Amino acid sequence: MQTIRIKTNRREEIIDITQLIQNYINQNKLNSGIILVYSPHTTAAISVNENADPSVKSDINNYLSKLIPRNSNFSHAEGNADAHIKGSLVNFSQMFIVEDGKIQLGTWQGIFLMEFDGPRNREIWIKFIKDI
Repeated sequence: MQTIRIKTNRREEIIDITQLIQNYINQNKLNSGIILVYSPHTTAAISVNENADPSVKSDINNYLSKLIPRNSNFSHAEGNADAHIKGSLVNFSQMFIVEDGKIQLGTWQGIFLMEFDGPRNREIWIKFIKDI
């Protein structure tokens, strides 16, 4: 397992981590298998989405904030219940196919860390499972 550390800068932020994952694959000369990308945080998530138009990221954050506003009379005492809900809905992990040393993504896709309660120091755990 490898840990990647990322410092987020805003309360809600979507950070492209595609190249960080590909760098791990390249550095370890990984060829064919599955890579698991996991966020060990309850207020951050891992997602796959369009990586060509930056407005997609702001649209996602804006819409999630409308669906799950920060101040909605939640019971959670820390004041970040919205971040916990968003993390659960988006998901904390994703798996990707690796073939010939490359993450297999669609033409416009990227891998993202989604921060919902920043700024914070975050970790992403990655694990490669090679083909048998």
